[in-house]
Amino acid sequence: MALSQRLEFRQTQALVMTPQLMQAIKLLQLSSLDLAAYVEAELERNPLLERASDDDAPAPGVEPQAPAPERDEDSASTPDWIGENLETSRASMEQGLGTELENVFPDDGGEKAAPVEMPPPAYSEWSGVGSGGSDDGSYNLEAFVSEEITLADHLAKQMALAISDPAGRMIGQYLVDMVDEAGYLSGDLASVADKLGAPLRDVEAVLAVLQTLDPPGVCARNLTECLALQLKERDRFDPAMQALVEHLDLLAKRDLGALRRLCGVDEEDLADMIGEIRSLNPKPGLAFGSTLVQPIVPDVYVRAAPDGNWQVELNSDTLPKVLISQRYYAQVSKGTRSDKDKTYLADCLQTATWLVRALDQRAKTILKVSSEIVRQQDGFFTKGVQHLRPLNLKTVADAIGMHESTVSRVTANKYMATSRGIFELKYFFTSSIAASDGGEAHSAEAVRHRIRQLIDGEAAADVLSDDTIVDKLREAGIDIARRTVAKYREAMRIPSSVQRRREKQAASA
Repeated sequence: MALSQRLEFRQTQALVMTPQLMQAIKLLQLSSLDLAAYVEAELERNPLLERASDDDAPAPGVEPQAPAPERDEDSASTPDWIGENLETSRASMEQGLGTELENVFPDDGGEKAAPVEMPPPAYSEWSGVGSGGSDDGSYNLEAFVSEEITLADHLAKQMALAISDPAGRMIGQYLVDMVDEAGYLSGDLASVADKLGAPLRDVEAVLAVLQTLDPPGVCARNLTECLALQLKERDRFDPAMQALVEHLDLLAKRDLGALRRLCGVDEEDLADMIGEIRSLNPKPGLAFGSTLVQPIVPDVYVRAAPDGNWQVELNSDTLPKVLISQRYYAQVSKGTRSDKDKTYLADCLQTATWLVRALDQRAKTILKVSSEIVRQQDGFFTKGVQHLRPLNLKTVADAIGMHESTVSRVTANKYMATSRGIFELKYFFTSSIAASDGGEAHSAEAVRHRIRQLIDGEAAADVLSDDTIVDKLREAGIDIARRTVAKYREAMRIPSSVQRRREKQAASA
């Protein structure tokens, strides 16, 4: 058979990852804080977008339409290019954006909602007045707010008084910069000496001075040194206490007999020494300013409905409210003449309309996934964590008609506020553990809760081993291996049966 070249027509379907489609996928997995930052950047970049108030926000599920240009009463007609751009933008949004977002949000179905009236942006006669009512902006309230003192600043001020040598101050400042927020010195002194070109003994001498600064225990290289510095400050670092500090691993295991032999003290003195160790601060640097911890803001609220079901609603405070400035678009479009400006304005209109619709579809998808999770985990909300069912992404995706990847992105960095606390959406997806009697499988989280209940209820004279826990779980219909029990116990930071027995005996004594 001879080889030849020829032309053929083939019809295939493929998903084209356009920039807008990739951005829509990215919006799904953003947390509420990241989404707010993204929307703020779009508000600064796109002149046609403006922040909407609660009264101006479109109703959920209503698809914003492209704004129609206003006719000036003094002009007889609108420029032809405005109508052409509007028609082009509408066709592009209906065909391009609708198709792209349907790939990400298959629940949309292409329905067309009634147009929403977009009021003009409100301007106040006080909009140009600066803080405190002054036009020149000279008054700044933030200038009167006291600055939070950080650990590095606190150490630097003390070092300036404790070290007078310029070379010593340079070494000291370098070491201060290496102190973490807990007060520990991270890094090797030999590498510091090599980088600064200073003798190692000089670096060690400067470190010895820094370790005498406030708070006691700061600039330590490990927990043992941190506790030793605090004990020296209290003049309590005798040989017995030194032996106790150097064997903290035995103290963690509650091996009191070995500690008594190493320290050379009786049981009463050892108890006093342990009490003094517990009064020390293992992280002295945390008393000063550090990185602010952002609180968790729930994206979804779950409340009990009067009919006995569960009501799922979105947290409106986490949903960015933006709309398209209709009046500004009409004003700018009338004075635009060059092709470059026309193209830029059309792109801004298309991007703004896509963003408003993408945010609306994102909210719909989060609500739909959350509602299905609540339906699947009804036993958890009603009776507690022991009734948490095994659940995976495929089960939720099949129930709501979406792809698993979409559900995975929706549940990332999203939180649900319930009567039992705030949980990440991924918390409700747990692996299954088979039942010993062939019945319904058990959730891994429910099994962990059952293990914790058994350990919390054990007596000092009858501490449960992992094998005993396996037998009790099998009696309750849970088929689980011993290594799985050990893995769950270690994940919950529960010590072994030997360590628990020592702790309970020491507490009872």
